[in-house]
Amino acid sequence: MALKEQITEDMKSAMRAKDSVRLGTIRLLLSACKQREVDERIVLDDAAVIAILDKLIKQRKDSITAYTQAARMDLADVESAELLVLQAYLPQRLSSDEVAAVVKTLAEALATELGRKPGPGEMGKLMAAAKAQLAGKAEMGQVSAAVKAALN
Repeated sequence: MALKEQITEDMKSAMRAKDSVRLGTIRLLLSACKQREVDERIVLDDAAVIAILDKLIKQRKDSITAYTQAARMDLADVESAELLVLQAYLPQRLSSDEVAAVVKTLAEALATELGRKPGPGEMGKLMAAAKAQLAGKAEMGQVSAAVKAALN
């Protein structure tokens, strides 16, 4: 079953269970998916849905940080509940060692292509290759750190 179909089924079960927090969060996710489909005139695959999930999760984490700093724990708790619902749809993430290994392999391939060891100027090329290969499998902040480490 595709991820989007699973999310739709979960929305129906949340309606039946009268779970308002989960229902609202799932509706928010489906709305973001539908908006992207309409804007770009495409049908989203699992990778695109995971990209939307990553974006929404990052927004929730940023909001939790801001609300905590402003001592608004009531709002931070709402965001935390939404974060837990969204994280349930993410696939198993790669560990930092696995991400570093993939980035190292990509750096070696880039070195062979360039005929020399890649430096900080090639960060964009390496990051693009890593993003293409690790999209949905790892957090991009983690990938960026691994790319920086591989170039130094």
